[in-house]
Amino acid sequence: MTPHSTATGIRIVDFKDTKVAAFEHHGDPQRIGDSIRKLIEWRKEHHLPPKMSATFNIVYNSHTGKNPEDFRVDLCAATEQDVAPNPFGIVAKIIPAGRCAVLRHVGTDDTLGQAIGTLYQQWLPQSGEALRDYPLYFQRVVFFPEVPEDEAITDIFLPIK
Repeated sequence: MTPHSTATGIRIVDFKDTKVAAFEHHGDPQRIGDSIRKLIEWRKEHHLPPKMSATFNIVYNSHTGKNPEDFRVDLCAATEQDVAPNPFGIVAKIIPAGRCAVLRHVGTDDTLGQAIGTLYQQWLPQSGEALRDYPLYFQRVVFFPEVPEDEAITDIFLPIK
């Protein structure tokens, strides 16, 4: 990633293609813990702890929708390894290269929505940028249990043209 600064604390980066092993969570956000455990088990089996393999979440829609069963997010670990069929349901994907606006969020997931709102509702209309056809995604830079939940660091990537 090559960063370019902006005056608002949001930076523009050129994100490079990133191969990931992904668990596709579909359904009630209350069950995401089970999905996270499957990714963790797969990571352990393949010796890819978060310190060696970046952690991403690709967010296809909001968990605040009317039907929780419509919620969809991919829980991902960056890897150059091939992802063979496995009992965990992990599949190979690529987060594509392209420009992104990036906002760093420090704190719990409870306040991520506010940060995302800042990107979409404040920064995007004022920036002159246009959205690219790829969903918003997060890179979990530092997270629990490595740090307390309120000290977690998450970079929010908004794909732009």
